[in-house]
Amino acid sequence: MTRCDLNETMTQLPQDNATNQETSPVLSVRDLQVHFKTHEGLIRAVNGVSFDVPRGSIVGLVGESGCGKSVTAYSILRLIQKPGFIAGGKILFHPQEQSSFDICQLSEKSRQLFEMRGGLASMIFQEPMTALSPVHTVGNQITEAIMLHKDVTYQQARQMAIDMLSKVGIPGPQRRIDQYTFELSGGMRQRVMIAMALVCRPQLLIADEPTTALDVTIQAQIMRLIKDLQAEMGTSTILITHDLGVVGQMCDHVVVMYLGRVVESGPVRQIIHHPRHPYTQGLLASLPSLAMEHAQLPSIAGSVPNLTDIPRGCPFHPRCPHAKEGACDVGKPPELVTLLNGQCAACVRVNEIEHE
Repeated sequence: MTRCDLNETMTQLPQDNATNQETSPVLSVRDLQVHFKTHEGLIRAVNGVSFDVPRGSIVGLVGESGCGKSVTAYSILRLIQKPGFIAGGKILFHPQEQSSFDICQLSEKSRQLFEMRGGLASMIFQEPMTALSPVHTVGNQITEAIMLHKDVTYQQARQMAIDMLSKVGIPGPQRRIDQYTFELSGGMRQRVMIAMALVCRPQLLIADEPTTALDVTIQAQIMRLIKDLQAEMGTSTILITHDLGVVGQMCDHVVVMYLGRVVESGPVRQIIHHPRHPYTQGLLASLPSLAMEHAQLPSIAGSVPNLTDIPRGCPFHPRCPHAKEGACDVGKPPELVTLLNGQCAACVRVNEIEHE
């Protein structure tokens, strides 16, 4: 086994006559560390996360609540609020091009950061009612985003907003554009969020659990909408979720996180059909299935440790059914190592477990 080469891994994703330009990463996150200073001590919410987002692909960030998925996403747009701060690492936009820049190094007042937020990169938040203004119409909010990043008149921006509302499946967009968010259903509000995120045609879209507050039927519609628009516009996407079932349907690549670290990554089909890390195996085993009939749904033993008291060795070892004393509970957390078919896993017993 060797240390995981992320660039090598990402080039092994399924490709359809893709050129090097099309498969080069839009975003490269390298050894990202995000800390929070609290009264209980220093919390390392993200602790050495690295992954790539290839052009035109969907990358899924997966893990239990509190594993650092959303903090990673907010770091990409530099939305971490005090007492949080980026303690180290790089977030490279277009890392293989001359126009590359490190988002971590941008000043909060820099023009480049302003152009990136909402222009080059945008985000669909979990709860639209807290992300959208209740005192401004849908049209005012979308046209403002357009005019901040595009050299257009108000009438042109309004027409662009109507066109995007129609594209995301809102009926009667000419009427809906002058309504307030409280006049819309949950599904409609989420579609407005998607329209606002995509109206400037960003190169990178971050979807942070975009269906959390919706019922199952609307969830399926929203996920299909995101995937269809992503394919049509060629936007590279980071999908944050705790559901590996959604990842299997939506994503090209998956990054599994636990306690602020990446424990497994690789092409989604490889991970779904042949997970190598015990945590990924546990997540997949806990998915409900129609074939289970009346069997009890399996779950991962124990609970996620407090971030102020992370276990030594592998952070997952207290909950791992394959943990071995003296191997998994000592030293530093294991690093990602390259396996087969572009798959990486952070487990010192990864080869032994396969034969147990």
